[in-house]
Amino acid sequence: MSMKLLQDRVAVISGAAHPKGIGKATARLFLEHGARVAIVDLDETRLLDSAADLGATPAQLLALPCDVGSDQQCRATVDRIAAWSGGVVDVLVNNAAITQKATFRDITPADFDRILRVNLTGVFNLSQAVVPLMIPRERGSIISISSLSAQNGGGIFGGAHYCAAKAGVQGITRAMAKEFGEHGIRANVISPGLITTDFSRTGRSDESKDEAAQGWPLRRAGRPHEIAGGCLFLASDLSSYITGTTLDINGGAYMN
Repeated sequence: MSMKLLQDRVAVISGAAHPKGIGKATARLFLEHGARVAIVDLDETRLLDSAADLGATPAQLLALPCDVGSDQQCRATVDRIAAWSGGVVDVLVNNAAITQKATFRDITPADFDRILRVNLTGVFNLSQAVVPLMIPRERGSIISISSLSAQNGGGIFGGAHYCAAKAGVQGITRAMAKEFGEHGIRANVISPGLITTDFSRTGRSDESKDEAAQGWPLRRAGRPHEIAGGCLFLASDLSSYITGTTLDINGGAYMN
């Protein structure tokens, strides 16, 4: 590519192990645009497989196991990233997530805690670990992945606890936008609709997901690279005056 939007910037992407996932697609696009990328995920085996498939050099790509639900692990992981990057993190993509299909009445307290621990507390933990590297440089972009479920109260992705966590992602991101704007740090949300990943664990094929989206204006499910494109926009200087917003990428399934 002749125009590299993230040349020599350092990006951290959580939840990047799934072969068909948004995190891996975002890592690939960021690498194509000149970024140095650190990918983190709880599943170390899949993470290393993803790193091998991305095919970047050790100077360009770092893969580290991390449970984002643990503040100690997040701090230790960011310390290792800082040692690799020379103390620099320009972009954070909070993508790590888990889900559970359950009715409101069937969700147990343990279920609720587990879903919020990764989807919401994980955003807090990793962001809190990264922000101290951004403040002294007076720049940074934090991008957190929410969900259409946070806007329409559920669907195929998960139950009420998942909806609550993803709605919380929007709230905490706006709070970060307000608090850190004076330091040149932007914080924004991407809210995907139905995407052809294996995240929902429904066993649906890509074709069946396209069929499920026939009632929406674009009449198909989205692809991981289309969410990655939104991440690239929010990570780059193309969005230099955008903070505290939610970018809906859902094929028109929800219009705000």
